Amino acid sequence: MPKIKTRKSVKKRFKFTKKGRIKRGRSFRSHILTKKSRKRKRALRKAGLVSKTEEKTIKRLMPYG
Repeated sequence: MPKIKTRKSVKKRFKFTKKGRIKRGRSFRSHILTKKSRKRKRALRKAGLVSKTEEKTIKRLMPYG
C-alpha cells in the first residue's frame, strides 16, 4: 500500500490537540480592524475547534498528523 500524501495547505492551517481534536485559527482578523471592538478582536485571537462534521475530512487530508 503506498503512502498517502499530506495536503500542505491543510498542514499549515490546522493543529491537533492532545485528545485528537483539531484546532483552527479564526477568520475576520486580517483587515478592517478599526470598526471592530477591542473585545471582539481579543476574542478572535483565541483558536477555535473544528466541528465534528468537518473533522473526518481534515483527518483524511492529514493522515499522519
